[in-house]
Amino acid sequence: MKRSKFSEEQITYALRQAEAGTAVADVCRQLGVSEATFYVWKKKYAHLGVGELRRLRQLEDENARLKQLVADLTLDKHMLSEALRKKA
Repeated sequence: MKRSKFSEEQITYALRQAEAGTAVADVCRQLGVSEATFYVWKKKYAHLGVGELRRLRQLEDENARLKQLVADLTLDKHMLSEALRKKA
């Protein structure tokens, strides 16, 4: 998964600014993101604080790493079974 160039603090700040009444277009212009990106953040992170958001992103990164590890091991297992089948 692609890592965002925005920190957890920046995302939380943008969401809080919009909640405080600042126009979404202004918040997006200030950060240099599209409104679509802002609404994705809002959908995903609106109820989280900075610490919770940081932990969520760490867990997402770890999950992606583990999925890649499982895929690699599955491929290794398949290749090994193919090699054994050819020998027999």
